Amino acid sequence: MTKKENTEAALESLPDTRERLLGEIRKGIIGQDDVIEQLLITLLARGHCLLTGIPGLGKTLLVKTLSKCLNLSFKRIQFTPDLMPADVVGTEVVDEDPVSGKRNFRFSPGPIFSNIVLADEINRTPPKTQAALLEAMEERQVTVSGETRPLDPPFLVLATQNPIELEGTYPLPEAQLDRFLLNPVIKYLSVDDEIKMVGETTGLDRNEPQPVLTADDISSLQKLTREVPAPESVVSYAVRLASASRPRTEHSDDWIDKRVKWGAGSRGAQALILAGKARALLSGRPNVSCEDIKWISKSALRHRVLPSFFAESEGLGSDDIIDHILEQVSQ
Repeated sequence: MTKKENTEAALESLPDTRERLLGEIRKGIIGQDDVIEQLLITLLARGHCLLTGIPGLGKTLLVKTLSKCLNLSFKRIQFTPDLMPADVVGTEVVDEDPVSGKRNFRFSPGPIFSNIVLADEINRTPPKTQAALLEAMEERQVTVSGETRPLDPPFLVLATQNPIELEGTYPLPEAQLDRFLLNPVIKYLSVDDEIKMVGETTGLDRNEPQPVLTADDISSLQKLTREVPAPESVVSYAVRLASASRPRTEHSDDWIDKRVKWGAGSRGAQALILAGKARALLSGRPNVSCEDIKWISKSALRHRVLPSFFAESEGLGSDDIIDHILEQVSQ
């Protein structure tokens, strides 16, 4: 088969794969369809995801359920105030030969050496430990004691954070936030979904999700995502959305200048296009549209747009600012 025929075959089979994957995920998760789709988009776009939501909405369960549906290695790191960088990336330990008494150093890898890493409550650890993830997330490698060790692909960091508790938390710096492709917000379930969830989770054990995709399958889909064409008009729309969030530039208006302290950088525009490509692929479409960009815009930009004190005094947040930008920027 030619490359074009392989691409067409993959596009035709992907909706079926998507439905099988969703079916397995729904064995453990009820509702949250938009958040689940954003997790799959992150997976295909070879990015990382920061899940934000109050306690008890299933953030950790969602990540663990997704990991069971993928035939990949999985590690969970509970971020706490006393967690050290070595607890994440690993460290050199000394081994002593019991016969000769000779000592040598051996690298003991940390939980970061896994395909899927759940960084649970990432904002509960100090910036020093948060920064241990930066190299791994951006360059897919870890440097310890002067030696660089690559991470096995695919590599995906899925982090969770609680937005309402302030005591004992350390807000993620902008450089750390910018490493996340998407920032979905998990909201309360509808009453019908919550009735179903409570009924199912308080009874007998439920069926365990089964693996649907292997590492090779995921790598192929990630490559295919990059091959999805993005028309110049769609790229222009994504760039103009990101540019409009930057205060005191030629692309911003007076409303933005007053209400935004810091806007999205170029990585924000890249996130819009990559996430848009992945969404098109999941829908079985051969190219990305402006509607894909618009649908994913809040998740891709909310953690990259920092409201000013003036905006906070008006009770406005990042989502309100993005709503304004979407109204002002034409497709």
